[in-house]
Amino acid sequence: MLVLGGVLAARHLARVLPMSLTAGVTQVAGLLAGTPDPTSADSAASESDIMSTDEANRKYSKAASTVDFNGNGVDDYADIVTGARKDAENHPAYDSDYYQGGYPPADRGACTDSVWRAFREAGYDLKAMVDTDIAADPASYVAVAPKPDSNIDFRRTGVLDVFFAKYGQTLTTDTADVAQWQGGDIVVFQHVKHIGVISDKRDKNGTPYVIHNMAQKQRENDYFSFKKHMTVTGHYRFDASKVPQSVLKAWQ
Repeated sequence: MLVLGGVLAARHLARVLPMSLTAGVTQVAGLLAGTPDPTSADSAASESDIMSTDEANRKYSKAASTVDFNGNGVDDYADIVTGARKDAENHPAYDSDYYQGGYPPADRGACTDSVWRAFREAGYDLKAMVDTDIAADPASYVAVAPKPDSNIDFRRTGVLDVFFAKYGQTLTTDTADVAQWQGGDIVVFQHVKHIGVISDKRDKNGTPYVIHNMAQKQRENDYFSFKKHMTVTGHYRFDASKVPQSVLKAWQ
């Protein structure tokens, strides 16, 4: 793991933003760099702009996970979409503050909170998995978590970028290659700035919606279709079979 860790750390070191936690400052750098502009992520799309499920299924092969981690009869990717959508519908107030114990209140959160809540729906304890992996392989995370802190590491976009690069399929970042984007995929923007979950909804051109929290009104929207959106730098499809048993943790 040290070789892999060195490669991943080097890859992130050149691009990572400062993530110091200063005494007396509760706003956490690395959750979402800068203050989010909700207007930049709002969409005017209507239901008529959404491709029907039947048409989407005809045009695009749907990726289903071979894993049903929580044993509920639904594959992981579908559960992840459901969990992300529940968080979007709950519409938590944007909050990237530092919390002892790690978790913000249910009615608050940042982009990364949408991700762990999505994984909770599939039965995974993403916080415990990230904390365990950092402890086992700190070299992979040295650029994004130089001083590991279990209260915040799982809420850092850069940390999740490393985690999903290790334990997922790395896929295209070309948003025009719409067939390669599937519900439940993870998308990372500008390495450490923003993260979201790909929806199972598509617009009339086949472009997938993104479920994410930038404090915008519509948390599930056609963000990829905006004239201005952050650059996509990571696209991952979680693969539980890649996760060591020592790292794999179920939500309790």
